[in-house]
Amino acid sequence: MSIPDNCYTLVISCPDQVGLVAAVSSFIAERGGCLVESSNHTDLQQGWFFMRNVIDARAITLGIEGLREEFSALAEAHQMSWYLRDNNEKQRVVLLASHASHCLADILYRWHSGELHCELPCVISNHENLRSMVEWHGIPFHHVPVDPDNKAASFEQMENILERHGAESIVLARYMQIIPPSLCERYAGRLINIHHSFLPSFVGANPYQKAYDRGVKLIGATCHYVTEDLDEGPIIEQDVVRVTHSSTKDDLVRLGRDVERAVLSRGLRYHLEDRVLVRGNKTVVFNA
Repeated sequence: MSIPDNCYTLVISCPDQVGLVAAVSSFIAERGGCLVESSNHTDLQQGWFFMRNVIDARAITLGIEGLREEFSALAEAHQMSWYLRDNNEKQRVVLLASHASHCLADILYRWHSGELHCELPCVISNHENLRSMVEWHGIPFHHVPVDPDNKAASFEQMENILERHGAESIVLARYMQIIPPSLCERYAGRLINIHHSFLPSFVGANPYQKAYDRGVKLIGATCHYVTEDLDEGPIIEQDVVRVTHSSTKDDLVRLGRDVERAVLSRGLRYHLEDRVLVRGNKTVVFNA
């Protein structure tokens, strides 16, 4: 849907209780806000409530900081985890890649065409082969090779680049290195990966070979947040494509690449639009 320029997005997660929707809606309306998009969900088993509202803020005179300050009292009363974002502000997303270009190329195209509402301050890669494609888009390219005997030094260099470019989120666009725990913790809920398998099946390396050896009839891809546990973070988006007994491993790779780039781009868009709410190792995704 088309959203007016002057909008805020309010995301809430809290214990479920009667009157939450009314309380939040009334708060917004009393300050001149108008809801242009509203989604909510209650996990009945856990008794937990999730909400995402897009607010037309053109008539709100408080400004976003004033609105945050006043909403904090309501949030405290209902034990809310929450944040309020100005939709005009673009997140700074750093992309990490290795040899494969398909996911990176897809994100660069969608960003260049305006489909992804973010800034791409740089791309970091442990190989040089993607430099020309990245720099053609006018984006700085940083080559940070990973020494198998001293990975800590390589990731320290990477952290310095992330800090220098003000990275708010990171996307692993087929970056084939295991991210150290310090980075996983620092960017928890903001570090996105694409895994070329329909997780939890075929975790780790060479999933297409494993799928081919198993004789599967569906292959897929999974976009998820990265945690210290390899390929086990909260899932944002997944999709599959059908294959047959006559499909070769190369067929699986070719078809899988199409699914990977589509799933990663959708997952990134959901993240940028604050549609993904994480609780434990599960997500609520208010996709559009």
